[in-house]
Amino acid sequence: MLEVAEDVLGCLISHDGVTVRLTEVEAYNGAADPGSHAFRGRTPRIAVMFGPPGGLYVYFTYGMHYCANLVCGPDGAASAVLLRAGAVIAGADLALARRTAPRGGQGRDRSVTHRDLARGPARLTQALGLAAAHNGIRTDAPDSPVQLSRGAADPGAPQDVRTGPRVGVAGPGGDALAYPWRFWLAGEPTVSTYRPGRPPRPRAGRA
Repeated sequence: MLEVAEDVLGCLISHDGVTVRLTEVEAYNGAADPGSHAFRGRTPRIAVMFGPPGGLYVYFTYGMHYCANLVCGPDGAASAVLLRAGAVIAGADLALARRTAPRGGQGRDRSVTHRDLARGPARLTQALGLAAAHNGIRTDAPDSPVQLSRGAADPGAPQDVRTGPRVGVAGPGGDALAYPWRFWLAGEPTVSTYRPGRPPRPRAGRA
């Protein structure tokens, strides 16, 4: 899982006219990882995480965003790599149209820069046009609408990969020493800003 996370940095993910070069990802290790959706066991929502590897796990969060993960198996063991950020290298106009489309009754956001088109997991997923219908798609199938491939650069060239705590993960899963499972390419302006997780607030009227 950790090897896959580092290996996909610099790879290209393409869907429906837009291609993104991945610059930042996070690894999640199922039942052994308190930050993972699969920590407490299998549910219908997260079934895709249990393999086989190569599938795309797309989930809805905060009532407004989708995020996409690459399942990295082995089959039956939940693990996945969150596609956290990247640089749009093809289809920038289409990505911008998707990112600035009016949502939730709000007007069009015209302040999006090229750097920010896919800077963050929800932005990346939106730029690629991925949503609930793409949950479970096989990225390794020749006819898949979502393709993952190596970039045109020398595949043997060394990459300056940095690691650190995952963004926005609270509790034990956010422990920087135990889970330094965010991977990013140094010097890439599209890498998202680190923010620690916040513990949930206690509900009023409850002990």
